Amino acid sequence: MEKEETLSKKQDQDTPDNNKKSEDTEANSSEESGLEEKKELSPDEKISELEDKLARTFAEMENQRRRFEKEKDDAFEYGGFSFAKEALSLIDNLERSKAVLENDESLKNSDALKKMISHFEIISKDLISIFSKNNIKPIESLNKKLDPNFHQAMMEIEDDTKEPGTIIQEIQKGFTIKDRLLRPSLVGVSKKSEKNYEKEEKTNDYKKDK
Repeated sequence: MEKEETLSKKQDQDTPDNNKKSEDTEANSSEESGLEEKKELSPDEKISELEDKLARTFAEMENQRRRFEKEKDDAFEYGGFSFAKEALSLIDNLERSKAVLENDESLKNSDALKKMISHFEIISKDLISIFSKNNIKPIESLNKKLDPNFHQAMMEIEDDTKEPGTIIQEIQKGFTIKDRLLRPSLVGVSKKSEKNYEKEEKTNDYKKDK
């Protein structure tokens, strides 16, 4: 009797596990059948899916074509950017040489100096003309308001005849190439003199007190 009871208990313990296994198997089989149902598309659905893939592929190809065209245009338009920037040193050297000669006491007011300066100016104008024909143009600076997009202020100079922030000295000429900045103009800008500044401060304080 004891043996029969033991077997009966063992069967009772085994039954839940067996039921669980069968449930898992049924669940797996139902999931598989569900996946199979999802995989099976109608001919119209397959055609629609292919059309969508083709449309995306063509869109990507068009985007790549546009990017390539833009890169090609930029290379054509601005391919000489580095060369143009380097070539500006020719104008800089001419300006420096001219300044050195003009400050040479032994040459001042001589005919030789006048001839050399005249030749330097002709060469400089020719270079700027060649640059302009290739869309490399000098930036207008003198008597203009400081524009951070085109000018870089190197110093402030007291000048009560000009509005503060007005460019009154050009240290190095700036240039653009088409619609891009090749290099900024290095400039000196006006500021109010200390006396005028103090006078204006006192006037403002007086107005505030009133």
